[in-house]
Amino acid sequence: MNSSIENIEINYNGKSVKGKKLTIYSELNIDINTAWSEVQKSSLLKFVCKGKVIFKPVDSEFPEYWIKNMTIKTKMLIYGLIPFGGIHLLKFMNIDHQEFSILTHEQNSFVKIWNHKIRLKQIDNNKIKYKDEIELYAGILTNFVTKWAESFYIHRQKRWKIITDEIKTKAQHSV
Repeated sequence: MNSSIENIEINYNGKSVKGKKLTIYSELNIDINTAWSEVQKSSLLKFVCKGKVIFKPVDSEFPEYWIKNMTIKTKMLIYGLIPFGGIHLLKFMNIDHQEFSILTHEQNSFVKIWNHKIRLKQIDNNKIKYKDEIELYAGILTNFVTKWAESFYIHRQKRWKIITDEIKTKAQHSV
């Protein structure tokens, strides 16, 4: 697993602000079509976040699969206990089935910009590169939020490995 943080300029309310770009990627032993099917499910979000964050939908339950242009209002509980940022808005800007990517624009009262792009890239028949790219801006909290987000996305990718092991085990037992 690899991660990097770089300084970037982000447009926020018509002005340029100093934000961060966080990139985390790893290789997963799973075929790209299975991974793509999983990454579009809200159940996967719940699973990979477990232990770090719980997202509680405000108006309705999460859909089984994410939908382009859908906006979901949630409460974000750090470690399942600590409310963070009031209402967290999660908008699915793009779900690209050809490029195997999902783009969300997220925000809450602390984090003004949390643009998250998930990318899957096939390495071979049973291996992919899984990448999270996050652009963040949280005013004076930007550095703190970025470091926490780095630990969060490393956690998520470790939880992804549990999913790939379970899928591999199921495939071996069905043969």
